Amino acid sequence: MASLKTRAASDIKGVNAEPLSGRSMQHFFSAAEEESFLYPHAFSVDFNKRAEFDAGDLSTTQINAKIRELMSDGNGTVVVQNPMAKHSLGVGILNRLQLYFEGSLGYFGCGLIDGPNVRIKGRVGWSCGENMLAGTVIIDKNAGSCFGAAIRGGDLVCMGDVGGRTGIDQKGGTIIVGGRTGAFSAFMMQRGRMIVLGDAGNNLGDSMYDGIIYVGGNVESLGVDAVDAEMTDHDVVWLTRKLRNYGLDAPRGIANMRKIVAGKQLWNYDNLEPAEKKIVL
Repeated sequence: MASLKTRAASDIKGVNAEPLSGRSMQHFFSAAEEESFLYPHAFSVDFNKRAEFDAGDLSTTQINAKIRELMSDGNGTVVVQNPMAKHSLGVGILNRLQLYFEGSLGYFGCGLIDGPNVRIKGRVGWSCGENMLAGTVIIDKNAGSCFGAAIRGGDLVCMGDVGGRTGIDQKGGTIIVGGRTGAFSAFMMQRGRMIVLGDAGNNLGDSMYDGIIYVGGNVESLGVDAVDAEMTDHDVVWLTRKLRNYGLDAPRGIANMRKIVAGKQLWNYDNLEPAEKKIVL
């Protein structure tokens, strides 16, 4: 077995190296390297090459297969007409792509994606953008519950209202809600940012571990270990730039939004005394 040597300080602030018999567990990369960061099986597409098809009489499997077929032909822009609120459309796309749905989607739309820019000209059901890794998804109308569940990266935007448990177990990325969000939004949030321009339901940020929530309207109640924080100039600049990307603004002004973070009392919950646990909960 390799002997564990003394931990050495890294040249990068905040990151430590742990050499094991002269071999470091730390890896570096250079942004200047001429390499593709796409998946090995990713298709080479041209955004100027556009294809459209009518999905009205197709099944979910056939629609997703058709999207993949069009990507393999080099189409970088794909328009799906009449999706008819079918479930699990546009899932598992690990490719750069401009994808338009001219209608509403059912449950689990655009989940497990990494790279595409999606525009949905309608509504979506439960769990839209679940486990999204990168890219953008924009919904023109409303969304169901568990919007952006376990999202890890990218921007997930709903111009209207969303249901409860928005961003449950969020691990990164940005969720933007142009209207209201339901109860237990940001439940067990771990990282990332959530922006709600309207009102938020009860137990907002319940048991959140980290991350930031911004609310432009009223909050019915905060959940366990969610606390208010002071808005900074950095917050205002970041929010202004992010919302401008989607033509949005806070109804009461960005500087007047409410900022909510983790109180971090649950970080060492198991080590607390019984009386302290009651205080936290």
